[in-house]
Amino acid sequence: MATYKIKLLTLLLTSFALTGNAATVFPGTEWDSVATTSAECKKGQAELDSYAQKQATTALLAIRGGRVLYSYGRTDVPGIIESQRKSILSMLYGKYVANGAVDLNQTLEAANIDDVGGLSSTEKQARVRDLLTARSGVFHAAANSGDDLANAPARGSQTPGSYFLYNNWDFNVAGTILENATHKSVYQLFDEDIAQSLQLQDYKLSAQKKFGDSSKSIHLPYHFLLSTRDMARIGLLALHEGNWNGRQLIPADWMRLTTSVFTPSSDMHPASTAARHVAYGYMWWVLEEPGESPLHGGYMAWGLHGQYLLLIPRLDMVIAHQRRVPVDGKWDVPKVDKNAFIHMAKILAQSCS
Repeated sequence: MATYKIKLLTLLLTSFALTGNAATVFPGTEWDSVATTSAECKKGQAELDSYAQKQATTALLAIRGGRVLYSYGRTDVPGIIESQRKSILSMLYGKYVANGAVDLNQTLEAANIDDVGGLSSTEKQARVRDLLTARSGVFHAAANSGDDLANAPARGSQTPGSYFLYNNWDFNVAGTILENATHKSVYQLFDEDIAQSLQLQDYKLSAQKKFGDSSKSIHLPYHFLLSTRDMARIGLLALHEGNWNGRQLIPADWMRLTTSVFTPSSDMHPASTAARHVAYGYMWWVLEEPGESPLHGGYMAWGLHGQYLLLIPRLDMVIAHQRRVPVDGKWDVPKVDKNAFIHMAKILAQSCS
């Protein structure tokens, strides 16, 4: 009996420790706020206010234990999330890998994937798994920009699975494969498998659409328009390994696999990408922070211009950041780079942990 009580006490202490004596909650139609914060945390929040005002930050929302810890800007306005979309697709894959609708070892040839100008027989041997980990070896032009294709080696020079290059073609084709396997659009899957259960506040299915240059590739990117506070809900789902208030929406083992390091930064190409010192999983970026860092063990969705969704398991914390674009119709505008965002995250993590 004594042993049982000790185990129960340990579980209770563990559940409360990360969130300052308040067990994790899941939002209903609205987010709750953290009831009280320490003087140190308030000081950190003020420092973050000052820093964010000097950046191109549009909105930032930090969640601890399922409650709002910090909010900056209009978190309720949807905007294009750019490459954060890839981490959402990764989450969607989990259910269909588990039920057998998608085989990660299926080749492009078996999936009947081809493209403008044709793929070579070697390129067609790339597997679904290779697409999700940016290792297809298919250096075909994508229908949208924002990748490292300009630094790709010659087509056909790399064996599928052997070479990391961040190419939007891989991710767009991954969307095509999931749609073909489920006979539903990415947006339908997201609405049914995630959005409805999470009670997203600002998401509209009718507002989502693909667009890109089909003359370059027939596989168009599945762009998403989401608000910062809705991205935070998605982050809370990911943080809890696909579980939302007791419902397992995404297999936990899939979440653990996809948010773990598959490619360390040292194995990335080109050198400028390796120099970021951020690893890659299955369409998730994984921080390479030392053990003493408050962000150690964190992983994130990351989009151009400054779209970030950072999950910090050791602190039960989600940080969603948005830099809305375009601005007055222009896309060539100031960005919030990775180092600036990580600095913001550390301010909160160090002062409000």
